[in-house]
Amino acid sequence: MGELQVLVTCGHLNRHIKLYESRLHSHGVKTWVPELKGQQFTAVEMLEMIPHADIAIAGDDPLDAEILMAGKAGRLKGLVRWGIGTDNVDKPAATRLGLPVYNTPGMFNNEVADLALGHVLNLSRHIHKMDRDVRQGKWTRYEGGSLSGKTAGIVGLGGIGRETARRCAAFGMRVIGSDVVSIGAASLDAVGARQVPFDVVVRESDIIILACALTPENFHLLNADVFSRMKRGVVVVNVARGAIIDETALIGALASGHVAAAGLDVFEVEPLPSESPLRQFDNCLFGTHSGSSTLEAIQRTNQKSIEIALAMLGVNSDILATCNRVA
Repeated sequence: MGELQVLVTCGHLNRHIKLYESRLHSHGVKTWVPELKGQQFTAVEMLEMIPHADIAIAGDDPLDAEILMAGKAGRLKGLVRWGIGTDNVDKPAATRLGLPVYNTPGMFNNEVADLALGHVLNLSRHIHKMDRDVRQGKWTRYEGGSLSGKTAGIVGLGGIGRETARRCAAFGMRVIGSDVVSIGAASLDAVGARQVPFDVVVRESDIIILACALTPENFHLLNADVFSRMKRGVVVVNVARGAIIDETALIGALASGHVAAAGLDVFEVEPLPSESPLRQFDNCLFGTHSGSSTLEAIQRTNQKSIEIALAMLGVNSDILATCNRVA
């Protein structure tokens, strides 16, 4: 079989691999870093590459059953999913094939929460509009909205959701949140939040922030019916996954004014298509799926991914007991 080989398709590690190659090479592990021209590799590209890797460190690249089967038929021993989300991985197929899959949760709770609050602050005070107008020689005074006294509703009270709650509470907001699991009272008290049913978040929130994982159960969680039950003038922020929002329904809610503004770091199709009607709304603030994109967060997640990959190849394998296996 020859030299062990780690395939790196995650963009963040792909760009910075030179910082970590010596660690891998010192254990006889070769790095395979194909050129990444887009946001992620295609299914065809993954199908071609993955049988020749012992471990793959992947980002949002497609990892469906066919791709995993091709990997298993080749050299693949396991996968590291850089980051938190694992919706691109067919986890039941990985389990059936005996391919362990690990992700790296908790690496950028603060960073994604910071970005969520950035959207809230910007949309509440129209910062992006003022910047645009000043650059155009205008001096527009927009009437924004105060955050203190408003209700922030957070969907998903994991690490990112709780850090987002902490920041909202620091701005004097009442913070409620929903989750599919019960969160301990002490954890919520520490960040100034209270867990309530999803319907209460929908009904009572002035600002709704999505910070949950994408699952088959919450696909298009925010749809036309849910938008209709929100307060008129609600602000919606999504730092989770694009498909949690039905974008067609959001476009309708923005057009009617029922949703006053939206901060979207993620979209159903990424990059956002040039023909998307969302582009017509100047009360929207767009990102590039970049919640984790700080130098510090990327470095710590890159390092964690490398250590998991080495552990799966038998180097200090005891650390796997402390890592998060998802399949």
